[in-house]
Amino acid sequence: MQLYTLSILLGVATMAKAVWALAYPDKFRASAKRIPRSTTLGYVTVAIGTAWFLYIFENESLADFAAYKTLLRGGFILLAVLVCMFVKDYLAVRGMAIILLLLAKSTVEMARIVETDWRLLLVAIAYVWVVVGMWFTVSPWRARDLLEWATANDGRIKTMAIARVGLAALLLVLGLTVFRTSASP
Repeated sequence: MQLYTLSILLGVATMAKAVWALAYPDKFRASAKRIPRSTTLGYVTVAIGTAWFLYIFENESLADFAAYKTLLRGGFILLAVLVCMFVKDYLAVRGMAIILLLLAKSTVEMARIVETDWRLLLVAIAYVWVVVGMWFTVSPWRARDLLEWATANDGRIKTMAIARVGLAALLLVLGLTVFRTSASP
């Protein structure tokens, strides 16, 4: 995937979330409050995170660990299964934290080959994802508290949605113009 594609996908996803929050703040609030304790979403996010991690793991050249690659792969899968079985509390938050960390890694790697200073915007966002991913991994109840605060009233939901619309528009414009023209062949 190229950085412009990622920028467009992030812009579309951010815009969709913002439009939903603006159009249906009550439904958005109810849905957001269910996220941290959703076991089903936890299983899905941990599965996505594990599959993505294994994809990256398969494509890495780990000469020192080549003999143990099969054992490590099995260990990672077992770890994911055990987490889903025994760490069900805030599993969705932990799964999303894994995805944020992997998304940050991929974003920074894609941004390295693009020759424009605008790439630093996505790199900065990726570093925010790293901090948030680590923070939510260590203390997942903070996600619940943050969602409670962010959805406390319609005004706050709409203000944050408008900010998301601005960020989404910027990501879309960058993806469709700057990142596309400076993409490597």
